[in-house]
Amino acid sequence: MAVSGIGGTTSTSALAGSRATIAENFDTFLQLLTTQLRNQNPLDPLDTNQFTQQLVQFTSVEQQLKTNEFLEAMLSASQNAGNAEAVSYVGKIVTASGNKAELVNGGAQWHFAVAQPAQITATVRDMNGNVVYVKTGSVEQGESVFTWDGVGTDGRKRPDGPYSITIEARNADGKLINVATEMTGEVTGVDFTGSEPVLIVGSARVNLSAVMSVRAKTA
Repeated sequence: MAVSGIGGTTSTSALAGSRATIAENFDTFLQLLTTQLRNQNPLDPLDTNQFTQQLVQFTSVEQQLKTNEFLEAMLSASQNAGNAEAVSYVGKIVTASGNKAELVNGGAQWHFAVAQPAQITATVRDMNGNVVYVKTGSVEQGESVFTWDGVGTDGRKRPDGPYSITIEARNADGKLINVATEMTGEVTGVDFTGSEPVLIVGSARVNLSAVMSVRAKTA
């Protein structure tokens, strides 16, 4: 199971760019101050108050540089911790909020929950948004699992790949109720190119922050 290379994030690049700009301004300020001291008129030396203000500015710029370096170090440590956590999910089964799942070897599962007993209508769509399967039934209050064997409503076997589900639920009075939809699958890789690690679950992509549970893969 390959894990994609770890790349720098936008936040780190932006901070590094800001630090470089401040460093350039710092060097320019130092050159100007040195030149001013070297070429001041001995009969009319630099005003003490003005000189003190410039030293304060000098110190402020230096402090800002050090602060940015400290923030960059903290950001890097935080990102490394998040990356390490994401890598630890490879080979594990995760459940995440979302309505997408991967059909693998003729099987796909979606976890969902309702706050009360309900009649549901589950509609499965392929990656192009085409309806391939519709199923109605009843569920009790709490969490349920919808399992699809990959056979469409027309009786044709569908190819493995990503599919999405929409579940409509109605209570005993026929009123629509909320449905919390989730997806479950094995993590096969991690993508670090964005601002947040993204888990690769089949061909689906799940943000690390969307993971609700993780468990070891059973034999």
